[in-house]
Amino acid sequence: MLLISFFGIFVRMDEGRQPLTRKLPVPSSKISPYRLIIILRLVILGLFFHYRILHPVNDAYGLWLTSVICEIWFAVSWILDQFPKWYPITRETYLDRLSIRYEKEGKPSELASVDVFVSTVDPMKEPPLITANTVLSILAVDYPVEKVACYVSDDGAAMLTFEALSETSEFARKWVPFCKKFSIEPRAPEWYFCQKIDYLKNKVHPSFVRERRAMKREYEEFKVRINALVATAQKVPEDGWTMQDGTPWPGNNVRDHPGMIQVFLGHSGVRDVDGNELPRLVYVSREKRPGFEHHKKAGAMNALIRVSAVLSNAPYLLNVDCDHYINNSKALREAMCFMMDPQSGKKVCYVQFPQRFDGIDRHDRYSNRNVVFFDINMKGLDGIQGPIYVGTGCVFRRHALYGYDAPVKKKPPGKTCNCWPRWCCLCCGSRKNKKAKTPKDKKKKSKNKETSKQIHALENIEEGMEELAIVKYTGISQMKLEKKFGQSPVFVASTLLENGGVPHDASPASLLREAIQVISCGYEDKTEWGKEVGWIYGSVTEDILTGFKMHCHGWRSVYCIPKRPAFKGSAPINLSDRLHQVLRWALGSVEIFFSRHCPIWYGYGGGLKWLERFSYINSVVYPWTSIPLLVYCTLPAICLRTGKFIVPEVMLSLT
Repeated sequence: MLLISFFGIFVRMDEGRQPLTRKLPVPSSKISPYRLIIILRLVILGLFFHYRILHPVNDAYGLWLTSVICEIWFAVSWILDQFPKWYPITRETYLDRLSIRYEKEGKPSELASVDVFVSTVDPMKEPPLITANTVLSILAVDYPVEKVACYVSDDGAAMLTFEALSETSEFARKWVPFCKKFSIEPRAPEWYFCQKIDYLKNKVHPSFVRERRAMKREYEEFKVRINALVATAQKVPEDGWTMQDGTPWPGNNVRDHPGMIQVFLGHSGVRDVDGNELPRLVYVSREKRPGFEHHKKAGAMNALIRVSAVLSNAPYLLNVDCDHYINNSKALREAMCFMMDPQSGKKVCYVQFPQRFDGIDRHDRYSNRNVVFFDINMKGLDGIQGPIYVGTGCVFRRHALYGYDAPVKKKPPGKTCNCWPRWCCLCCGSRKNKKAKTPKDKKKKSKNKETSKQIHALENIEEGMEELAIVKYTGISQMKLEKKFGQSPVFVASTLLENGGVPHDASPASLLREAIQVISCGYEDKTEWGKEVGWIYGSVTEDILTGFKMHCHGWRSVYCIPKRPAFKGSAPINLSDRLHQVLRWALGSVEIFFSRHCPIWYGYGGGLKWLERFSYINSVVYPWTSIPLLVYCTLPAICLRTGKFIVPEVMLSLT
């Protein structure tokens, strides 16, 4: 019996040393025919253009030339779309290994902390009840509570959002322990209670039925309170909104108000109904003043980066839209399998999850599922350098968002021997060059590098070195750091901590004062925010631009598709909303095309792979395909009208 116990412990320890993820290439029986078809189509395209170009139509030269130009554009667009799919892969995670490695029995959890960002603007367009469900699913996630902090950005400074979040924090004290006690899925109450399943199946706890009915009544009362707040907010008082203490609401003027931060959960004394600690929940509304450029969602996300760095400073960030709730309570653990993998995790800048939606009709008439993009294209990109960032359901490495370069893999030392020159390694008695560089040599070499590389070198300092040594090492670059990140010493110091954390001797009041400073309007002036740091400005599709910049710095991203969808959102339910969404994407791509960050000419000499560049080029040029497509569709009508054709006539002689 004792031998079996020791054997079990040995197997568990060995399991903890195994990789946390595994790459699964698509079987050759499936991918080889697809590649063959691509090559066959290329050959056919070559023969087609050989004929088209060498056989002009002199009588209708203008029509012929126009048609050839359009056809060349279609061919190039097809090539840009096909070749990034050349090596699709899927990935598998091992959550049990993650738990064995970082959650040892009887010891505090060693899983990394995660700050979760939820962004909202207008509570009339983004119902507070939907936002509340998203927040509740985050607070109830299957992850150590002391490792999770949820930050809600209210960029509209709406008192309705603030009060709804206050009600949500109270309901969370009952909802979170219920979810964890019975391991329910999903942990957004609206979607949990509307499931058409037998909730008694596989539930053996005798009190489950009673507690579920009580919780459903609690949620119905919670919905009534939220809907009452929405009904009250329909008519704004002439003097503006007033808080419970009688003072005016600071956000009555949406375009001119101070920064606001309120910690609802996570501070001492606020626990759930069972007396357990709850994740931190923070309301944030950045300062708005006339005459300042606020950069819409990208500016709000950058404000959240700075606030979270001052208050919790988790090394990883998850951002979700207010209508995208966590459908899989183990989603954070899925992402940590990639981020915390000791072999490949250091080069991963973000883990992107596919977007899945509720309420899609059976025929998907508005193509909300985007099957080709999420289930084919993104898998292909994962085999190159990684999927593009699609705006929500993405877990980031904080240091990658700060504009640091990816860690460079050291080359193995060259093989040489005493009897042959260094460049020759044919001798079987070859040995490694064991000569190591001295700290003085390293310091001398680092002085010749760019400032960004100097900063990035901090990540390679040996473990165990005290923070004081880090500060001393970067003392010469303090002014450059402030120029890059801003004038907050607390925030600048937090950017140097790769593993996150906040000073233990700092009081909550002082940290809140610093957090208010970093969300002020003028904080980003004369800094690199939105240029090299954080979410990148210059396009309404800031997601594509931000992911592109990180890939240019040498980072790679990962595409994670769990068996149970990690996140689910609300899809457009009518044609006008869908067209508005597609128009916004197209407009953002056009803005990137005309910006200095256009992937056609930006980022050469960096870490961006060629096939990855093709995918980004395709993402910014696809709206322009509408022009040659419209022209090509009008050519038949013009040919019929004029009697001239875009292909040469074949003259048949009758004998």
